Amino acid sequence: MELISEEEALAASQEATREVQRTFTGVSHHIVRGALALISLFIIYSTVNMGFDVVIKYASYLMLMFVMTAVIYPFRKKGNLTRLSVPDVIIIFLSIAGSIYVMYDYNSRFMRLGMLTTPDVVFGVIMVILGLDIGRRVIGWSLTIVSLLLIVYALYGNYIPGHFGHRGFSLTSIVGHIYAGLEGFYGISSRMMIIYVAPFIIMGAFLERTGGGEFFIRLAFALTRKSVGGPAKAAVVGSAFLGSISGSAIANVSSTGVFTIPMMKKIGYKPHIAGAIEAAASTGGQIMPPIMGAVAFIMAEFTQIPYLKIVGVAVLPIMLYYITLMAFVHIEAKKNNIRVKDTVKVESALSILKTGWHFFFVIAIVVVIMAFGYPPNLSALGGILTLVIINVIKRRKFDYKLYYDALVLGGKYCLGIGSLVACIGIILSMVGLTGVGLKFSWLFTTLSRGSFFLAIVLVGLISLILGMGLASSAAYIVTAVAVGPALMTMGFPLLAAHFIMIWFSIDSEITPPVGLASIVGAGIARADAVKTMFTAFKYAKGLYILPFMFYFRPGILLQDSFLMILETGASVLLGLLAFVGVWENYLIRKTSLLQRILLVAAAGFLFVSGSLWNGIGALILGLIVLWQLKFPGKKNIPIGAPGIS
Repeated sequence: MELISEEEALAASQEATREVQRTFTGVSHHIVRGALALISLFIIYSTVNMGFDVVIKYASYLMLMFVMTAVIYPFRKKGNLTRLSVPDVIIIFLSIAGSIYVMYDYNSRFMRLGMLTTPDVVFGVIMVILGLDIGRRVIGWSLTIVSLLLIVYALYGNYIPGHFGHRGFSLTSIVGHIYAGLEGFYGISSRMMIIYVAPFIIMGAFLERTGGGEFFIRLAFALTRKSVGGPAKAAVVGSAFLGSISGSAIANVSSTGVFTIPMMKKIGYKPHIAGAIEAAASTGGQIMPPIMGAVAFIMAEFTQIPYLKIVGVAVLPIMLYYITLMAFVHIEAKKNNIRVKDTVKVESALSILKTGWHFFFVIAIVVVIMAFGYPPNLSALGGILTLVIINVIKRRKFDYKLYYDALVLGGKYCLGIGSLVACIGIILSMVGLTGVGLKFSWLFTTLSRGSFFLAIVLVGLISLILGMGLASSAAYIVTAVAVGPALMTMGFPLLAAHFIMIWFSIDSEITPPVGLASIVGAGIARADAVKTMFTAFKYAKGLYILPFMFYFRPGILLQDSFLMILETGASVLLGLLAFVGVWENYLIRKTSLLQRILLVAAAGFLFVSGSLWNGIGALILGLIVLWQLKFPGKKNIPIGAPGIS
């Protein structure tokens, strides 16, 4: 396969996310690797030791995140990238001091939360400033600015007139909520990362290092090798497999894109299209059962809906999303006469399964452990242990270096989401302290004017802004805090409201103007980033259409009778396919203007609730298909074929 190197893929990822990382050599390199492995070991130890003191656990976790982020991500992007700067050394020292202070005699501090001492406030202010800086280093200013604005709002809300004003809070009160108590840094944000997100990130690293990523990509190529546009469909299938575990579209594109994008280009896909297909497929993988990138566990925490029910309900929508994406891929291949060349040799699916079937067994173990009611971190640990045991049996040796590399990789991946814990903690604590969530609910309800359709549009816009550059789990937490109460107040069903927020929370990975996953795909494909972003935006239309269906067509979330669920699934699928035909100006062949108009009508009838309307839509779509089959017209000649200017 014509692949780019891992170094080139990493460079593309860093360029897309505007990340600048230090590189170390010699002894420093080994020390940093050891510290990253320590992060993974700490998460594993926290899982095993169920009696680990909560405050010490959360404070230690945040300390590791602060210190290692300051080590790897420089204070200034144009600074020295081979050694620590003076500001970084100071930040590391203060992070350790502030975290140790939290751990020391914390029971006494809890007793004096209303009367914090001067050292309490000083260390609290320092840690808040450090938390804002740590978040800025990794994802830029977006979440940092939101956090800072909420702190300013808490301090000076008494100067704001009208509904959004409040009595104002002292610096001591703010520090008490963010740093001294269990509402901010050491509350739900740290808990969710340690229990739900970090263990699966580490499991994903073990899966990658033991060959799971390569296995799923090879299997995807084998399953699609004889179909039109095979490698593009392999990208869709492979990214769906891996995205469920990784929970990060950017990581998914970086790992699978180095295989799929060059192959897509090799058989005829344009570079920006290849990058866009991989980005859209990887983005959907974040909400792919059975694991759903840990976002299902966070939803279970918020809603108290059982995890298995959430996963079961998610199956039909994500199937519709990927079928729609496959339709875009298929039509793109048909339009441009892209087929797998005979020179491309791909193994049979059976031979690949014989060597890697155990990776499915690992995922099954994870699901079974959760089905018995054990917490998510234990199920992830079970998956890691299963991977190690099977790998030892297959290799007939315990490969210390392999597992150490997996721990290092897991620790590095944990920094990407762990660096946001402080900012998320600030947001959650300030929303609770000021009551701005209820005020925002009032504004949200006022703007939507009681329209559920308009309310869903507003959720999409708000989640796009708040979720810029965030992983799906972090974006969902922020969105749920911002608009969740408003949706409940309006009367949205709990399940539908949170599925709407989850789906919209991941769209910023591909949506202009940010679209980090799209830009990573463009970097690997060596394509124009803007063209790639807008093409991915087109391919991922299911992310923007299906959230409306969650409320208006509850059968899509299995909240109806069996027959109605079947009708809803079939009609929405046909509606999405009709929509693809409109967007691509192609169904079985190129469509005429009249056919496109009729396809718009068919999609509209199929999306709305009601058997009569769905029947009319299906009839219109069927007539267009028969029209194209009966009267094929001129043979479709792909753009760029010989003789075509």
